[in-house]
Amino acid sequence: MCLSLSASAPVRIVRCCLSDLGAEVLRIDRAGGNGWPNRSMDRGRAVLEVDIRDEAGRNTCVSAAEKADVLIEGFRPGVMERLGLGPTSLMANNPRLVYSRMTGWGQTGPLSKTAGHDINYIALTGALAAIGTGSEPPTVPLNLIGDFGGGSLFLAFGIMAALWER
Repeated sequence: MCLSLSASAPVRIVRCCLSDLGAEVLRIDRAGGNGWPNRSMDRGRAVLEVDIRDEAGRNTCVSAAEKADVLIEGFRPGVMERLGLGPTSLMANNPRLVYSRMTGWGQTGPLSKTAGHDINYIALTGALAAIGTGSEPPTVPLNLIGDFGGGSLFLAFGIMAALWER
């Protein structure tokens, strides 16, 4: 089972990939849903609405993580640790858990606390400058390069490699 605690686009794509490959996926949402439903990206998973900021919600997540093979989260660095849902806490009860994180800028470093978006990632790498005619500003691609092709692909591959190794 894959437990997911994020509504970010890259995490949604990874959940779709895992579900399409046969994984049982449980998405943890806040009450009222994730705010921007998308039938294509929300397919293939059960949804459980809980408030992970209160004790009952956290306990629900801990119980689910005890049975899960994979956990995917996409919050800023330190958020899951502050909630008591970081890898050290959850893997103490389930050492086989593949704890995976989707962050724009990683867990440490100068940009780790900064919000990130697809256009930021591809601009910083120089990929954005290569899109367009050259005589005009770059054409902004949807979020298909950094979020989907970059982040999602590497997270899905990392999860599958960790499961293989496990």
